[in-house]
Amino acid sequence: MKVGILAGGVGSRLSEETVSKPKPMVEIGGRPILWHIMMHYYSYGFKEFVIALGYKGEQIKRYMADYCALHSDMRVRLADGRIETRNGSAPDWTVDLIDTGLHTNTGGRIKRLAPHLGDSTFMLTWGDGVSTVDLHKLLAFHRSHGRLATVTAVRPPARFGRLALDGDRVVEFAEKAQLAEGWINGAFFVLEPGVFDYIEGDDTLFEREPLENLARDGQLMAYRHEGFWQCMDTLRDKVYLESLWESGKAPWKTWS
Repeated sequence: MKVGILAGGVGSRLSEETVSKPKPMVEIGGRPILWHIMMHYYSYGFKEFVIALGYKGEQIKRYMADYCALHSDMRVRLADGRIETRNGSAPDWTVDLIDTGLHTNTGGRIKRLAPHLGDSTFMLTWGDGVSTVDLHKLLAFHRSHGRLATVTAVRPPARFGRLALDGDRVVEFAEKAQLAEGWINGAFFVLEPGVFDYIEGDDTLFEREPLENLARDGQLMAYRHEGFWQCMDTLRDKVYLESLWESGKAPWKTWS
C-alpha cells in the first residue's frame, strides 16, 4: 500500500526556518520531520511513498538522492569519480517525488498524485506532524466500514488555560484541560481512489469542499486517536518536539 505525503506548502507560520527550506525539511533531532513521519509508517511495514513537492521541493529531492551517502561511510575515487558506500543504514523505501506546483492547494496536490498512487486503497498525511497513531488499527477500521475516506480525529491539549466564568467570577480554572477541546482533523487518512472525484483541480482545498462533501454523502468516517499527536506549525512547536526527542522519550518513535 502506498503512502502519499503532502510536502509542498510554504509553512509561513514557521518562517524562522522555512525562509531557507520547506517545512518538511525542518529538523527534529538532526533529521527532517519528513524522515520522522516516514519512519513511523515504515515501522508498520509501509515503505512505498509518493511525496507531493512544491515550495523548495528540490531540497527534498536532494535529500532523498543523497540519503545513502549522507548516512553511510564513503570511499571516493577522485581519478574516475567512483563513489562507494558501506556500513549504511538506509531504510528499504521506494520514494516517488512529484512536483505538484508552487501554489497548488492541498486538494490539487492530492489529485496530481493520483497517477502515482494507483487504483487501490492508499494512505495520506501532511508533511509536518508526528503521532503515535497505530496504523494497522487505523487501516482495519477503514476496511471495516467500507466508506471512501477515513480521517484520524485527534484531541490535542489546549494551548492555554481555560476559564469558566459566571459574570466576572471565575468558577473553574483548568490549566490546559484536554477534555475541554473538541476533536480536530489530525490527517493520517486512509482513502479510496473515489475521493479523487471530489477534487476539482489545483485551487481546491482538500479540507473544504472535498471533505465537506464526503461527509455530506456519508463517505467520511473518523478514527479516534486518544494518544500523542503534534503538528509543527510554529517555532514553539518545533522547540517542543525537539525537547521531546532530546529527552530520549519521543512518543512517536515507534522504531528501534
